[in-house]
Amino acid sequence: MSDHHVQSEADTGNQDRIVVASKSRQVNSLTGVQILASGCYTPENVIANEALAELGYDADWIIQRTGIQSRCRASDDQACSDLAYEAARRCLENGKIDASEIDLILLATITPDQPTPSTACHVQRMLGSNAPAMDLGAACSGFMYALVTGMQFIKTGTYQRVLIIGADLMSRTVNPADTKTFPLFGDGAGAVVIGPGGEEQGFISYTLGADGHGAELLEQPAGGTRCPATVETIAKNLQYLQMDGRSVFKWAIRTLSDSVNQVLDAASLPADEIDLTIFHQANIRIIDAAANDLGLPADKVFVNLDQYGNTSAASIPLALAEAVEQRLVRPGQNLLISGFGAGLAWGAGVWRW
Repeated sequence: MSDHHVQSEADTGNQDRIVVASKSRQVNSLTGVQILASGCYTPENVIANEALAELGYDADWIIQRTGIQSRCRASDDQACSDLAYEAARRCLENGKIDASEIDLILLATITPDQPTPSTACHVQRMLGSNAPAMDLGAACSGFMYALVTGMQFIKTGTYQRVLIIGADLMSRTVNPADTKTFPLFGDGAGAVVIGPGGEEQGFISYTLGADGHGAELLEQPAGGTRCPATVETIAKNLQYLQMDGRSVFKWAIRTLSDSVNQVLDAASLPADEIDLTIFHQANIRIIDAAANDLGLPADKVFVNLDQYGNTSAASIPLALAEAVEQRLVRPGQNLLISGFGAGLAWGAGVWRW
């Protein structure tokens, strides 16, 4: 078990808040599982940087500091389940899989329709499925956590078809007056169906990690049982996402590089044997810095951040579905996948397609 510690760092003479220097725990392998189908969905309402500029935002700052050119926003009558259902429906259609064939539904989200019942149960009803269904909450690492969880059910022979969805309406979590955070996030959903595969398929190495010491770096302070929503908390905007951007940025680059190096070493793969990399789409500077540290060529790093912004748990499956649609993924290829974010939590793995 690796130790976790915290350190404080200074930047241009200013003292940052505590920055967590987290190290991943053990690296495992989980093979004999394949991705049978994928699909994604983003709302039709596209908000370009230029539209935000009309509201007083700095469009040049957004593109220079984040790489984001636009993001999708759900309509007022859309909830998380609506986006998740559409991504799942397209996934099943792409794989020619009937909803009755699904044995389990796992939905990674931090923006559920309501505290209870689970949003996964709403999606199950909408699909016309009778499969057991549950939500998982690990923010931007949520899809990785859900994917590994679903794979366990396949590997044990308990289930044959597991539907895994990542969906978030991040536009509902950010304060429009927060000019540094509001432009970063968008809404979307992605889904995959996994099933039994060859022993060479699946995660030839993966790691999951979390360090709650950094929880306050990225959080929604109010709205839960620790601090229920009241008139006072709403007046203080405590229901909105709060982020220490500088500290999270530094943590993300370090954790992304460390965890990826771990899984590459465990898989005995040099970076040049990775055919496609799909990082959580948070910030182009994080992606570029990590790719440079790891020696990953830009043409092997998939990026759709410019179109969708940070969609939290939807980020990885949305990118994966688009990569498959663009025929960038072929049997036998090695995919490097990594998610990281609030918790602080992370997950990385080398997937053999």
